[in-house]
Amino acid sequence: MKRADKFYIDGEWVEPSVSKTLEVIDPSTEQPMGTIALGSAADVEKAVAAARRAFASFSRTPGQERVELLERIVTILKRRNDELGDIISREMGAPLAMARAEQAGIGAVHFEQAIKAFDTFAFDYLHGSTRIVHEPVGVVAMITPWNWPINQIACKVAPALATGCTMVLKPSEIAPFNAVLFAEIMDEAGVPKGVFNLVQGDGPTVGAALASHPGVDMVSFTGSTRAGIAVAQAAAPTVKRVHQELGGKSPNVLLRSADFPAAVAAGVRRCFGNSGQTCTAPTRMLVPTERMDEAGAIAARQADALVVGPPSDPRTDLGPVVSAAQFDKIQALIERGIAEGAELVAGGPGRPSHLNAGYYVRPTVFARVTNEMTIAREEIFGPVLSIIGYDSEEEAIAIANDTPYGLAAYIQGDPREAQALAVRLRAGTVRLNSAAWDAAAPFGGYKQSGNGREYGKFGLHEFTEIKGIVGFSNE
Repeated sequence: MKRADKFYIDGEWVEPSVSKTLEVIDPSTEQPMGTIALGSAADVEKAVAAARRAFASFSRTPGQERVELLERIVTILKRRNDELGDIISREMGAPLAMARAEQAGIGAVHFEQAIKAFDTFAFDYLHGSTRIVHEPVGVVAMITPWNWPINQIACKVAPALATGCTMVLKPSEIAPFNAVLFAEIMDEAGVPKGVFNLVQGDGPTVGAALASHPGVDMVSFTGSTRAGIAVAQAAAPTVKRVHQELGGKSPNVLLRSADFPAAVAAGVRRCFGNSGQTCTAPTRMLVPTERMDEAGAIAARQADALVVGPPSDPRTDLGPVVSAAQFDKIQALIERGIAEGAELVAGGPGRPSHLNAGYYVRPTVFARVTNEMTIAREEIFGPVLSIIGYDSEEEAIAIANDTPYGLAAYIQGDPREAQALAVRLRAGTVRLNSAAWDAAAPFGGYKQSGNGREYGKFGLHEFTEIKGIVGFSNE
C-alpha cells in the first residue's frame, strides 16, 4: 500500500493541517492501492503564501538560470520515466508499455519544448517608441486531471517555470501518486523554495480554495466542462486569469476520397486509445451515408480485435477505465444509445466476459447514429464510437460543428480536400490524415472546450502579462 501523507510546501514535505485521508483505488482490481492526505483551505493558504514569497525573487532570475533548471528536470524525468509510468499504470489503468512510453514519456517532451520556445520567445522588444515586455503572470494555481496526468502537469509547470511564475499544484485525487514523484523530481532538480508547491485534495475543497484565493493571479485548469464552470465562477470575484482546457466531442470526417479500410481502422484505434479517456478522442466518425455498412463492419472488426485486460499484461491494448463512477456512466450511456435506436455493431453493456473484476469496458461501436442522440452529444470518456452518416460535404461540416465543444477535429482523405475543409471546422486542433502529434502545436479549444492555449511558445504566452512602456527610448 502506498501512502502520500504529506504535502510539498516551501521546499519541504509538511504535515497537513487536518487529519483526513482518501483511499486510492486500483481500477484493474477495484481494491485500494494506497491512501493520500486530503488538504484543506489552511493548506492552500500556506502554499499560496510560500509561492507569493518566492515570486519576488524567482520572477527576476536570469532566463538562463531558468533554462538550466528546466534542463535538470528533463534529465531527472528521463531517469525516473519507468517509475512514473509504473505508478500511472496502477492508479489510472493505462497499459504498462503505453504508460511508460506515452503517459510518463510525454513529461520530458513538454519541458524540452519549453526550452526550445524560450530560445526564440520575444520577452522584450521595441514596437515603434513603445517597449513591449512579457512578464510572469504571478502565482499560478494548477488543477490537473487523472487521464493524462503527467502530460497536463508538465505542460503547465514547464512554461510557468520558464517565464518566472511560481505555482501551487492540485492533481486529481483519483490518480495522485504520480504528482508526488513529480514533486520529488522538482526537489531533486533544485527548484527554489516556494516556487513549486503540491497540495493534494478534492475539487470542492482544495480546488475551490485555490480558484478563489486572492493571492492567486491565474488558474490553469484541465478537466470537465462542468468543473471548469465552477472554477471560473470561484475565480470571478478576484478577476484573476482563468485558463481552461475542458471537454470534447471531436468529429472525424472521412471524405469520399479516403482509404476507408485504413481510415476507419485508424479512427477506431485513436478513439479507443487510453480506453477512450482522452478529451481529444475522435468519438464521432462521419462517413458518407452510402458507406455506412462498410464503415460499421470495418470498425466492428477493429474493435473486436482489441485486447482488453490487466495493464500489466503485455498483450493488453485497453486497460480499465479509471473508477466505478466512470464505469457506471459509460454503461448508462451505452444503454442509452441502444434505447435511442443506434445500431450496436460491436461491444455493448457489461464487462468483457473473461474478466470478473476491474472497471473494464467492452470496446463499443454504434452505427447509424444521428447527431441528436445522447451518445453523439455527451462526452462519454470511454471506448465508445458513434458512426454518423452524411450526404454532402456541406452536411458533414454542419454535423461536425454541431456540438457545444470545439477541442479537436480530424479529417481523412485527399490532402487538398482535407486542407480546404480544415479551415471550416470550429476546433482548436484539426489533424489531417492521422498526422503525428505535435508537441509544439497550440493545444486548446473553441466554445465549451475552454480558452487559452498550451504547448510550446503558446504555453509561454499564457503565463505572461504584457506591459507597454510608452515613450521608451534606448538612446
